Amino acid sequence: INADDYYGKECFKQVHDYLASHSGEGEYCMAGFILGNTLSDNGAVTRGVCKVGEDGCLTGVDETSGIVKTASGAAVEKDGVQTPIDAGSHVSMNMWGLTPEFIDRLEAGFKGFLGSLKEGDVKSEYLLPTVIDGMIQSGEASVKVLETHDKWFGVTYAEDKDVVVNALRALHESGGYPTPL
Repeated sequence: INADDYYGKECFKQVHDYLASHSGEGEYCMAGFILGNTLSDNGAVTRGVCKVGEDGCLTGVDETSGIVKTASGAAVEKDGVQTPIDAGSHVSMNMWGLTPEFIDRLEAGFKGFLGSLKEGDVKSEYLLPTVIDGMIQSGEASVKVLETHDKWFGVTYAEDKDVVVNALRALHESGGYPTPL
């Protein structure tokens, strides 16, 4: 998971239950959030838009930047042009259920990633969705998408802080989480 995001309770239980019953190498899962539940009111976000097969397994992840909330749902904004995107799409919020051998795979790939950087490149990122997508495409892994209707929130923009503070307060007041945590 990412340290700067709130994911909700449902998805943690789903990932736990999956991992408790699937321990095979390359048998992974991810919480499949609904895009519309992961958008900021304050600007564009990047999300791993998922392609899901008939069997409920991930067939691909497309890291998509510039996703904005619109009056009709969501759109990808590029060069001032908005292209609608299905707000009901599954997206990765980097909540993966991985087994210990994945760390070896990640480390080996990271060495290759570092070796491929050009002098002075300080912006490239070693993205989990990209690594996992490569493993899916090569047949090294299968990833079950566990649909969650939890509402994500996080501080992508400074303006998001009040939204997050109020959402956490509402969770405390509704009994969703005890005070203090």
